[in-house]
Amino acid sequence: MERSFGRNFDELRPVTIEPGYVKFPYGSALISCGDTKVICTVSVEEKVPSFLGSRSEPQGWITAEYALLPGCSVSRNPRAGYGSAQVKGRVHEIQRLIGRSLRAAIDLKKVGPRTLQIDCDVLQADGGTRTASVTGAMVALELAVKKLLAEGKIASNPLHSRVAAVSVGVINGKVALDLDYKEDSAAETDLNLIMDHNGNYIEVQGTAEKGIFNRSQLDEMLHVGERGIRQLLDLQNKIISASFQNEGARPSTQHAK
Repeated sequence: MERSFGRNFDELRPVTIEPGYVKFPYGSALISCGDTKVICTVSVEEKVPSFLGSRSEPQGWITAEYALLPGCSVSRNPRAGYGSAQVKGRVHEIQRLIGRSLRAAIDLKKVGPRTLQIDCDVLQADGGTRTASVTGAMVALELAVKKLLAEGKIASNPLHSRVAAVSVGVINGKVALDLDYKEDSAAETDLNLIMDHNGNYIEVQGTAEKGIFNRSQLDEMLHVGERGIRQLLDLQNKIISASFQNEGARPSTQHAK
């Protein structure tokens, strides 16, 4: 089986991240994983959800929204809330996944009584949109935190780790990293993996789509997925470092290797 971009089964698609892609949010990034492209932004609201209001010690919150733009795939994707189009269960699931993943990277008590709103909008969907959203949103979040620190709205850096995500699957009995849409549609097993830079698991979503998988295949998926995440974490680190060094200039896009 020939994979997209001529890659091996244990290789990522070409990945690029461009920080500061959108001017007005506190943080933003455009992430491209092969032909999948997602804009991730972080906005700041000086309030928290009502369920946090009664806590004795104030804390902040992170929440996320995710959307497929109308022209992101072969057939038009109707905008949710227009006409008969409603927000799908899959969208709710992905939003909750993104929010959980980013909350795992931050001390919400240090954020103060404010909400960091993450928005992930899919410009082009070719598989792995939820994992790309997590990886790109982490960069946008780190940029937003830097701006909050610069403005004196928070006293110390609340980020205690960095997170990234990748998809893994089993195709014709072989474990494959970072599935595109064609591979995802044909995969016997589909697994989404989210980890932090310390090697801790945040989320493991594995489903037998067209068959079952055994412990050996699961171990291999976790092993291959972790290696892919290490590459994504290295890319995030390079992007953030370059962005902080090139303050005031539009940072150059970098590629995962």
